[in-house]
Amino acid sequence: MSRKERNRLTVLVQVKHRKLSLREAAEVMVLSYRQAKRVWRRYQAEGDAGLGHGLRGRPSGRRTDTALRAKMLARYRSRYADFGPTLAAEYLEREDGLKVDHDTLRRWLVEEGLWQARRRRQQHRQWRERKACLGQMVQLDGSHHDWFEGRRAKAVLMVMVDDATNETGARFFEEETTRASFETFEGWVGEPGVPCSIYADRDSIYRCERVATVAEQVAGQEPQTQFGRAMSVLGVELILANSPQAKGRVERRNGLLQDRLVKAMRLRGISDLEGANRYLEQEFLRDLNGQFTVAPASAANVHRAAPGNLREVLSWEEERVVQRDWTVAWENAWYQIDRRHEGLSLAGKRVVVRRLLDGMEQVVYRGQKLVWRKLPARPERPPVRPAPSQPRGDRTPAAGHP
Repeated sequence: MSRKERNRLTVLVQVKHRKLSLREAAEVMVLSYRQAKRVWRRYQAEGDAGLGHGLRGRPSGRRTDTALRAKMLARYRSRYADFGPTLAAEYLEREDGLKVDHDTLRRWLVEEGLWQARRRRQQHRQWRERKACLGQMVQLDGSHHDWFEGRRAKAVLMVMVDDATNETGARFFEEETTRASFETFEGWVGEPGVPCSIYADRDSIYRCERVATVAEQVAGQEPQTQFGRAMSVLGVELILANSPQAKGRVERRNGLLQDRLVKAMRLRGISDLEGANRYLEQEFLRDLNGQFTVAPASAANVHRAAPGNLREVLSWEEERVVQRDWTVAWENAWYQIDRRHEGLSLAGKRVVVRRLLDGMEQVVYRGQKLVWRKLPARPERPPVRPAPSQPRGDRTPAAGHP
């Protein structure tokens, strides 16, 4: 019995005991006198049950046909058994032509024991407002998951999400490495451009663990990883999060992808990285961004145009000292600098050895690319011979020596 019906019952009991007239009761119940007489007659004939709504307990005139409901539930059991109600409703409409509201489907699943609401214990977090402009900050993270549900080995999905709009870019890799971060960033830059800042976690790809060298301490610089160096050259601020919740936008996007992308690839039978990346690029990300992208607070796009030497920036670099024989050693390889650079007097000076994403190598001195050749083995250096000793001569002491 609803609150309104309980209130009416209290009033009609007063009428029954002749403590109120029916006209006074009508005013209390905010009913017309004619309607109050109808309610009073039902109460006299049926008792308390007569105050209930006449349609209570009857099936709705707008209910889904029983056969159609059974068909949807059977399809859910056979094809979408681990899908959530919202995602299942989308697939039932798109793939099977069966349209149902996700709340209705959720109610059916709960009634059938096929779905149970999950409640998570909440922890207080400080809300952070979205950035206003597209490209002002992009969150980057690697999501480790059994994306192919045992059809192949586990992989990592590198995900980038724009903080202002939720626009998403992603690509599969075998592992979360510096190369994976470089290629993911390069893929993002290829469309909108270079963002103002990157928000990442404190993985060793982004945070350098070593102690600063003396030269870095003198210059007041923090030690950088290869990714950090590349961002510094591009003028991209690298922000390191103190917790997963701090970069919640990309973490929530990871959760959505672990649900929707896994099931989409299962339905299409995708079981290799190449096919998965092709599906991401050609179909899935386009649909995802069309559905979940939000309008930014500002219409400005603050992405910057990519520099012409982007492929050289996204690389591995190390400083090395040129030996007296004009060779440079790096990662168990030896590079012989060509004679044409003799005017630079490079012996004893520092050069940069660089390896690009495509494997190409460069030796650079103050921005100038040097000509060199790779030696097949470590160069043989002549052994250092000690200087010949001088004859000591006659060291016999004098006759008067003590």
